[in-house]
This record gives sequence, C-alpha cells and structure tokens, in this order.
Amino acid sequence: MSRTPKPLLDGLRGPHDLKGLQPAQLEELCREVRQDIVEVIRALPCGGHFGANLGTVELTVALHYLFDSPRDKLIWDVGHQSYPHKMLTGRVGRLSTIRQKDGLAPFCKPAESEHDIFGAGHGGTSISAALGFALARDLAGEDSHVVAVIGDGSLTAGMSFEGLNHAGDLNTRLIVVVNDNGMGISPNVGALSNYLTQVRVGKPFNEVKSAFESLLHRLPLGDELLEGIERVDQTMRHAMLPSIYFEDLGFEYLGPIDGHHLDNLLRTFRYAKTRQRPVVIHVMTEKGKGFPAAEADEGKMHAVKPSSSGPKVAAYTDVFVEMFDALAARDERVVGVTAAMLDGTGLVKLQAKYPTRILDVGMAEQHAVTLSAALAIGGRRPIAAIYSTFLQRAYDQILHDVALHNAPVIFALDRAGLVGNDGPTHMGLYDFAYLRHIPNLVLAAARDENELRHLLHTALLHTDSPVASPIAVRYPRDNVWQLDPPAELRCLPLGVGEILREGSGTAVLAIGTPAVSAWRAAEQLAASGLDLTVADGRWLKPLDTKLVLDLASRHERLITVEDHSVVGGFGSAVAEVLASAGCGCPLHVLGVPDEWVEHADRSEQLAQFRLDTAGLAQQFQAICEGRPSGLQLVG
Repeated sequence: MSRTPKPLLDGLRGPHDLKGLQPAQLEELCREVRQDIVEVIRALPCGGHFGANLGTVELTVALHYLFDSPRDKLIWDVGHQSYPHKMLTGRVGRLSTIRQKDGLAPFCKPAESEHDIFGAGHGGTSISAALGFALARDLAGEDSHVVAVIGDGSLTAGMSFEGLNHAGDLNTRLIVVVNDNGMGISPNVGALSNYLTQVRVGKPFNEVKSAFESLLHRLPLGDELLEGIERVDQTMRHAMLPSIYFEDLGFEYLGPIDGHHLDNLLRTFRYAKTRQRPVVIHVMTEKGKGFPAAEADEGKMHAVKPSSSGPKVAAYTDVFVEMFDALAARDERVVGVTAAMLDGTGLVKLQAKYPTRILDVGMAEQHAVTLSAALAIGGRRPIAAIYSTFLQRAYDQILHDVALHNAPVIFALDRAGLVGNDGPTHMGLYDFAYLRHIPNLVLAAARDENELRHLLHTALLHTDSPVASPIAVRYPRDNVWQLDPPAELRCLPLGVGEILREGSGTAVLAIGTPAVSAWRAAEQLAASGLDLTVADGRWLKPLDTKLVLDLASRHERLITVEDHSVVGGFGSAVAEVLASAGCGCPLHVLGVPDEWVEHADRSEQLAQFRLDTAGLAQQFQAICEGRPSGLQLVG
C-alpha cells in the first residue's frame, strides 16, 4: 500500500504547529495520523508496532496541543505506543525508516529528538522517571508540567507501584495518564486487571444478589430488568473503584474518560494542568482503533510482521515450544512461567492444552523468578521462559531466591544475543556476564535446533540428578539452521563440548549458533589451504576446561566466538582458564564490542560485527596472517 498525502500532518514541523489548529482540524489530523500508521507501518520490510499506536492517536494529539514539549515533559512508558508522538514532533517523513538500520528508533530515544524526554524499551519505568523530572523542576524553581503515559499492562510492573507510592507521598505536581486498553502485548492478567470485579467476591453480597436474582426471574420482564441493573452495576463499579485505589495512594483521580473523544480529553487535560497535586487520568482506549483486523485481534496486531511468500521456516522459539510440549506431556511436574510474553515465548500455543500449568504473571519478571523458585522447591519443575533482556530485571531474584536455594528452575532464555530491529534496549548481549558468576547455576547455549532439543531434555533430567541445580539454556531470535532432521533425544554431559572439525595451527572455540557459522567459515577457508580446528563449547558453566587446555596445547593460537558482548562473556571465561593454567597460547576473542548496538536486521548486525559466516572467515584469515582482529589476549 502506497502512502497518500496528508495535508495537515505533512505540514507539521513540530508540536508548536498544532497550537493554531481549530477543533475540527484536530479531528482531521487524528484521521490523517491513523491513516498514515496503517499505510506506512503495514508496508515496513521489518514490521512494526501497530495496535497500541492506533489506540493513542487522539491522546497524543491532545497532549501535544495543550502541553508545550519539550519544556513540558511528556514521558512514554515502553514506547511502542509513541509512533504518533514521533509523527507530531517532526519525524513523520522518516516513519517509513522506523526499526531499520540508520532509521528511526523503535522506541523513544533522546538522541533522536529533544521531544523524547526519556528512552525506555522495558515497561513500568515512566512514573519513576516522571517523578524524577518533577522533583528536578521543583528543585530548580521552575514551573512546567510533567506527564507520564503508561499502559495498564505496565502497571503490573513493580516499579510502577513504587513510583505511584512515592509520588503520592511527596504530593508534587505530576500527571499520570493510564492508557487503559485491557492489553499489554498479551491480554493483561493479575489482580489489578481484575480489580473492578472484586466487589463481587464477598459472601454477604453474593447471597443477597442470588436471592434478588431469583426473585426477579419469577417476575414479568424480570430477566430484562436484571440485565439492565447488571449494566448499571458494572458502570458504577468501573467509575468508583479505580478512584478509591488511586486516591488512597494520594492522587486525584479523573476518569474514566473516552480516549478517542478529543473534546473530553482536552477538557480533562486543561483541568489537570490547574492542579497543584499529583493527578491520575484514566483514559479508556481501544488497541487497534480504526483498523478492523486489529480491533478484532488485539494480541496478534500488537505488531505487524512483513509478509513472506516463501515457505515458513521454523524459529528457535518454535523448537522451544515443541520441546516444552514434549516435556510437559511426559512429566506432569513441568510448569511454564512467563512475564507478559505468552505470545513472544510461544507458550500461548499450549495454554489451552495445559491451562493450569502455564502461568503468565504479567509484566513482573522479579515475581516470575521468585515464584519459579518456590514452585521448584515445592516439587514442580518450572521452565521460566523469559527474554534475555527482560531477565536482567530479575537479577537479584536469580541470585538470592533461585541460586542461593539451589532451586531446580529451568530458564529458557529467548532472544539471546543480537535481536535485530528492537534496538539496544532489547539486545540479549549480557546474559553470559550476569549469569556465569552465580554459584550453582548451569549455563548452556544451543548451536542449532537439535542441540536446543537435547539441552532442554538434559535440563529437565538435570533437575532430578544428584547434582541438581538451576540451569539456563539460551537461544537466539532467529530461524533454525535446519542442518539435520530431529534427532533422538539424548542427555548431554555437563561441561563437555564437542570438536566439529579437526585442523591444525589455529583452533576456534565457539558457543551457541556462532559455532555453526565458525564451522562453515572454516570449511570455506579449507579450500584455500587454511585448515582450522573448530569446536562447540556448548557449556559456559561448567566450562569444558579440558577441551580449552587441549586446544591451547596443540595449536599456535586460540580464537573464541560468541553472540555476546566481549566483556565478561565466553571469551573472558576461556581467558580465565588459560591464565589460571599459566598457558601462553595467544587468545583472540570475537564477539560484540563493548558498545550499544542500534536497531537493524539481525543479519545486518551479524555482518556489522563480522559474526556471520563471511565475516568470521575474514577474521579467521586475518588472525592467522598476523593481522589484528577482535579482542586480543596473549597468555
């Protein structure tokens, strides 16, 4: 679908241009913004966030019409609802580049625009950040507004509660807009989401209600009367209960209001600007508003993916789901735990099959990990499927609640390594570093789909072994290599790697999917007379020290390869082994440099850091010829 001209939208140089528009023009601008999102985002080669952005069009127009950005601070939680914000702040002409190499960032990015006050790709941060800006304003004696826009899904994050609690206690001027569409990426879960129905649970209420319903059923037109009373009951509870919750925390509550009714939004924001205390504005929006397919299926249309005319290729996430199903079918103790990522981790495909054994705890990774620890100690076998980037949020719980108790939790680390178009906030480049030093924890990375199957099979067996402990298996956001048909499952011995090809002179020790790329690169170089040994380390912890020292003792140099930061990762662990043994074999560490990795396709990022097959072949040859490449460590 080609983009059509938008007279009002195309004429905006920044939010200051909205101030002169008339109400009717604002309505037309909303239509243009929504139409542009539909046209442009659906045509992106890399896909893009969709439903949430369609739902925040009127909200964004109202905010920029009444507030003076960047003097007034507008802070968007997560940022997958901020495309309209980018469009109104001078970036509409670059929307077609979003999430692509050298294009617009997928989330708010201060380096990209002065109107992106605070960048975030992880949910639940906006209220704490907004309060910080409000306090900085107060300490500077300034008079500006601070607004946090947070989705109801992000309210399940622990930081959101902490921010609300502190802001209510300080009683400073702050506006929190709760964008309530009943959805995060997956449907929202938890007590907060069900808050409006809790008035029903009391026994006296239910007894009286039951008797009253029985009486009405026996009266003429009683069923119709009961239905009408029920609607009034729902409306009253919907209006009253959130008010009690937020006002008890020290906020003035406004709402709920229709988030697609521009006049109501403007009227409410004008009033909120006059308040000298923290205010919550409860805005009801519809995810996917204005696009029927997105309105009908909010979860699947959270983001749109590029269409593909070729055959569907399985991803590592698909292999994980297949193996979870197999493990859960053979062992009723297996329980899946995820944090608002049923769709992303693939567990949504099995939820109907295992309704009591797949738990989505909401956007609460810390809770997910401690819950898993107690499940494991209580005799279950939890598999915590959490993206590498989000597991960072639960570091203390991994250390304190899982590893210290030696709880046999299995961590399935999806999206490990370079993740592509979501940018630096979502890179899984740090899990080796933040996990490998934790006592008791076992850590492995799969080189291909069969090894992922074997590792997950091994992980479950490990939890019942004499040396049972927590174990983490990492795999990338990528399609599988499809080197071999599914193999018969086997238990892989802990801490034992595998030599993939024997050569001489130079040994390459890789871990995870780079092991396949390294093997392929070595096969290419062999045609030109350069014969390399290639091994798959497989385990970062326990590291195969016997393999490391064997390779170092019979080769002139050793090269490590990993889809991870070169700081604190696999290469660092190998260097520690060589140093401890007093081995003088030169070591070259290939991986991702110590820098932030911007958004691009994963294939482009692998090529950028020369971690694909062609790039590794170049680096191997350069090292063998004495030309510097990678991080060089000499024993």
